[in-house]
Amino acid sequence: MAELRATDQPAPDLEVLKKAAGVRAAALVESGMRVGLGTGSTAKYAIEEIGRRLGAGELSGVVGVATSEASDALARAVGIPVEPLDPRPLDLAIDGADEITPGLDLIKGLGGALLREKLTEVQARRLVIIADHTKLVTRLGEKAPLPVEIARFGFLSTIERLRALGLGGRLRQPGAQPYLTDNGNYIFDAQLPEQFDPAELGDRIKGTLGVVETGLFLGMAERAFVAAPDGVRKLTPQR
Repeated sequence: MAELRATDQPAPDLEVLKKAAGVRAAALVESGMRVGLGTGSTAKYAIEEIGRRLGAGELSGVVGVATSEASDALARAVGIPVEPLDPRPLDLAIDGADEITPGLDLIKGLGGALLREKLTEVQARRLVIIADHTKLVTRLGEKAPLPVEIARFGFLSTIERLRALGLGGRLRQPGAQPYLTDNGNYIFDAQLPEQFDPAELGDRIKGTLGVVETGLFLGMAERAFVAAPDGVRKLTPQR
């Protein structure tokens, strides 16, 4: 029988890693908190764990503010009361990310909820990011495109303006029709240049007529829990 080599080892189950990160972050939730509930394949595990803790009597008085219709439905299904976003601050927000740099700058929005995520998480006293190790990058745009939410009216003209900034990419269109966000907008998945200043480019994109919001989340995250085969690591910004 042939020896099992290191390269023959089965790849780690990313869903197991995502759940480990979500459970770790959900442990930060305390009774009476208002919590921003993120969107996506990792954030769902945090929502489910908060619901489990409420159902087990480990928590009470927790209220969620959901960043998408899907997260709203999941939260209600697992027993988390949900309120709309209002001007009150949130004690904590937990969400996933598509890319995470050492400084905890993020690309978010492959799940399509970037506008509601940013509107919610900017009001959080603490933003905690959860992810598996495949989301770690040295620079933004290394692995993922940058989602840019754009108005449907005149969207082709908006895309031309974005291309004039030096951005590649394409309109998100998974089927016969373009993808629609919960807000009724389109998403342009922009390919970023290899060298750029994230804050400067973010301002230029946001200032482009027809752009609603970008998936650049810069300087917002307090910490990240990143799950790898050897365990969950807590990361803080390295500036």
